[in-house]
Amino acid sequence: MQFGLFMMPLHPPHRSYADSYDRDLDLLQAADKLGFHEAWIGEHLTERWENAPYPDLMIAKASAMTENIRLATGVTLLPIHNPIELAHRIAMLDHLTRGRLYWGIGHRAIPTDLQLFGMDPGQGDDVRRRAAEVLEIVLALWASEGKFEYHGEFFDIVAPELDPVLERGLHMKPLQQPHPPIGVAATSIGSSSIRVAGREGYIPMSSSNLAPKYLADHWTTVEDAAAEAGREASRADWRIGRDVFVAETSEEARERAYAVLGRNYLQHQLPNRLGSGLIQATKIDPNMSDDDLTVDYMMDNIWIVGDPDECAQRIRDLYDETGGFGHMLCITQDPDDHQWEMDCLRLIAEEVAPRVSDLTGESP
Repeated sequence: MQFGLFMMPLHPPHRSYADSYDRDLDLLQAADKLGFHEAWIGEHLTERWENAPYPDLMIAKASAMTENIRLATGVTLLPIHNPIELAHRIAMLDHLTRGRLYWGIGHRAIPTDLQLFGMDPGQGDDVRRRAAEVLEIVLALWASEGKFEYHGEFFDIVAPELDPVLERGLHMKPLQQPHPPIGVAATSIGSSSIRVAGREGYIPMSSSNLAPKYLADHWTTVEDAAAEAGREASRADWRIGRDVFVAETSEEARERAYAVLGRNYLQHQLPNRLGSGLIQATKIDPNMSDDDLTVDYMMDNIWIVGDPDECAQRIRDLYDETGGFGHMLCITQDPDDHQWEMDCLRLIAEEVAPRVSDLTGESP
């Protein structure tokens, strides 16, 4: 099993932007030295707790401070981007990282992000069609030779052909061909995004707050969509996100998790999910009351918290419940004592990962 990071990022509002980014870069450098395989960095413009409006800037700086870890957008919110700009920015980033880039994409965005760009969050079909058109244009631009034209529902594009004498015109393509590996994040029950991953052969990524039964359903959707498209999906490619907090002892891990994961959950995540399908996806019993979704419930049923032995066993249990997966993406945290998270990453890499190294996601 490979381990990676999913850096939403989560930062309490009292943390300054500059300090937040410095802490994120510290974690990325530490993860690189510890042998983490990858790190996905989130994108939101209006989310104060997740203050990364342009993850490609973080990736560009982190690529110069790391050597091996693959860096990824987690995810680019397609409907809020201009496809011409996006195609060039991701292609340039692929060259800057010398091919250490994954491109995570999402077909929706939180309501306030959409409103910022003049879109109506209530028009979900319009948002999804716009996102699909953005992706279609980006991929077509990267594949194009000569003059490029696109006339769609949302965009009309005529790109000049490269002049061989002046060397002026459409020319930028990614380093990785035909493009960086694409990942698709899925956060909901019955996600349409996870079906896209299966159909197109993209990297499937399942949200950190989904109960195991819904994670298993995600993989069934991936396999079915892949089969319909004549593909064979591999569980080794499947990423599952989880809040993972490891300490030397169980008591210390739970105490720290209450302080850090509990704060994030009660102040940010739970209030934003109440009344939505996202909160239902966290329930191991669909008939549970929202009031039952306490920090203790999350600690015992969704998060992975404990000493190295306990966390390794929880990962094994999740592996068995879902049928197997190849990558665990650990949600990064921002405790007031930054060393807590640095210790957690070290214990994951040095103590937890060796205990589950036999789990590959592939059938024996």
